[in-house]
Amino acid sequence: MRDCLNHRAGFDRVLMTVAATFLTVSASSALAQDQARSSAAELAIEAAIPRPEPANVPPPTAADIKLDTTATVQDSSKETARESIKADAAPAPDKVETKPSDVATTPAPEAPKSETAKTEPAKTEPAKTEPAKADTATVTPAAPTAPAAAAAPAAEPVKAASNVPAADQPVADKLKDVIGAKASRYFDRKNERAAVEKFYGARDFAPVWTQGGALTAAAKGVIARLKDAASDGLNPADYPVPDFAAATTPDALADAELKLTASMFDYARHAQSGRMHWSQVSADILYPEHPVDPSEVLTKVTTAADASAALDSYNPPHKLYKALKAKLAELRGQGNGPVIEIAEGPSLKYTPAGKKQAEVVVEDPRVPQLRAKLGITENASDTRYDAAVADAVRKFQSGAEMKPTGILDDKTVKALNTPKRDKQIDTVLVNMERWRWLPRDLGAPSLGDAYVILNIPDYTLKVMQHGQQVWTTRVVTGKPGQHATPLLTETMKYITVNPTWNVPPSIVYNEYLPALQQDPTVLQRMGLKLEQNRDGSVHISQPPGEANALGRIRFNFPNKFLVYQHDTPDKNLFAKEDRAFSHGCMRVQNPDQYASVLLNITMPSEKYTPERVRSMYGKSEIDLKFPTPIPVNITYQTAFVDDAGKLQFRKDVYGRDATMLNILKNNRGKDLEAVVAHSQPSYSRPATTLPSGVAVANNGGGFGSSGPNFFERLFGAPASTQPPAPVGRRPQRVFTR
Repeated sequence: MRDCLNHRAGFDRVLMTVAATFLTVSASSALAQDQARSSAAELAIEAAIPRPEPANVPPPTAADIKLDTTATVQDSSKETARESIKADAAPAPDKVETKPSDVATTPAPEAPKSETAKTEPAKTEPAKTEPAKADTATVTPAAPTAPAAAAAPAAEPVKAASNVPAADQPVADKLKDVIGAKASRYFDRKNERAAVEKFYGARDFAPVWTQGGALTAAAKGVIARLKDAASDGLNPADYPVPDFAAATTPDALADAELKLTASMFDYARHAQSGRMHWSQVSADILYPEHPVDPSEVLTKVTTAADASAALDSYNPPHKLYKALKAKLAELRGQGNGPVIEIAEGPSLKYTPAGKKQAEVVVEDPRVPQLRAKLGITENASDTRYDAAVADAVRKFQSGAEMKPTGILDDKTVKALNTPKRDKQIDTVLVNMERWRWLPRDLGAPSLGDAYVILNIPDYTLKVMQHGQQVWTTRVVTGKPGQHATPLLTETMKYITVNPTWNVPPSIVYNEYLPALQQDPTVLQRMGLKLEQNRDGSVHISQPPGEANALGRIRFNFPNKFLVYQHDTPDKNLFAKEDRAFSHGCMRVQNPDQYASVLLNITMPSEKYTPERVRSMYGKSEIDLKFPTPIPVNITYQTAFVDDAGKLQFRKDVYGRDATMLNILKNNRGKDLEAVVAHSQPSYSRPATTLPSGVAVANNGGGFGSSGPNFFERLFGAPASTQPPAPVGRRPQRVFTR
């Protein structure tokens, strides 16, 4: 036990000896470092030659801080003397182990020599130094450097030079503050705020509309376009222009800068997409969205050679829109055309040839003026009131909401001479607004910009290609109210010859089922087939044939409204002036010609003719698919300029003009651009109890399935791996090219 204690005491003495040795070595190293620093020559070398600081550097001492603030070599010499005295008084070990880090950072101490630094207090010449020698490291002397340079504090990073002219810097500073904290005061939309922050940030927030307080060329162009907004059917009050002349302070200039940018955004957005969203008008309108990009607007307008033209480019580029714009100027008294007055006189009537009477054409000296007034360029000096003049009078009467008789009576003359100019201007304005909803590119570029455009109030359909009319025909459109033909843009993908008519659910439940309650055999006599599924729902269809309600051809452009264009067995309706008789689909007068025109556009090498199309008529459905779909644009033009340059008006058959004018006059501002959510059309088929005596084709196709939905029946269902039901199968469909 005693031996263990003795050994323990000896071990403790060894530990104390090691600790004392470590403290002695540390103190010696610090003194050696201080002695090294006490040499003025070595201080000069350290100042001239920067050395990388090692990771294991001892913390600074009071002496180090004092040396950093030393201003002259003379003071440094005095401090060196003091440190030398301290070093002589301190005990030093016989042998000191040196760590690698010490070898790399601390030169071997040398006794200071008087000749190594001959300086006077008044002189600032660099000290003459000799390289310090060490066993493990050699320091190469650099060019002589003033010791004061080593004592100077580190300089702060130099700020990058601003690209903003000095005169605009106060405005830029204010813009930076406002955009960073108060941008929402000027811009309601998040994308506009982001665009402004990015645009102005990239230019150091320099103003773009002023330079040195004066308007730039871009600003003048934008202001000119905003003030002329009325020429494009817009309201200049919606795009206020700030008073830059009164803006004399940086705050006022920054405020005017952002206000003009906001007005420019509003104009570009309204010019491209319209002041009101089409969903504000009706649930049966669906056009593709084409919003503006605020970043693109800022870049395009501010870098354009003509800022006014660049901003104007957001208006519709269509030929018919530009023609309406010119007619708007004429209606407002800005046109150069002469005012034509029709004199009073006897009524003029044209009577076409009939079975028992010859054609009756009267002559009157007023007819040439009437031809000019109605835009009839053919036989302009002819005094005969012929079929062409009577037809133009009839169209005028229809557009003026008069009975379209084609007779020039006193009431018609008065309407011609004193048009309701304000009402006509309003009609042109809402039609220009509707043009903004349409796609900028109406056609398919790969097909020579080919497209179909149908005008509901005019009851006409046109096929366009290369900017020219290729073909036109009369159409029958939907009845006003719930059967109105929807406004839309879609692509026609194929034509069906010998189509099956799958009766829409609205007709099934609103018309045919009530008729069955009165007469259980009515569907059989109409050639319709009724199917009832296990879930109780009802489907009614009509097989292909001459008496089919869709006629011989259906033109398919799938859409959410489930409307299409088709032939009809009721050809007599095309002779009527007003032709709104359908349940929403569009009936085409000459479908065989229409089909051949479309097929020759999309497949020119096939050389389709109306005769070839008619040769396909039969009992089996034939789908002719288009390699490239053709855009179909269903429009509502109650005012348009015809091929002769005459402004034409048509009856507002669906009341769309009245609705839009009412919305615009409510002046709800930006609320008009909000999207209104409408309920989607319902094509559900509820369970129905059929009266006794009704012939049912099958009992549903098996095992409780309700069968394909109406959309699938109409436009074709997706491929299915399940075998079709054996009962109630439709005729085989043949695909050809």
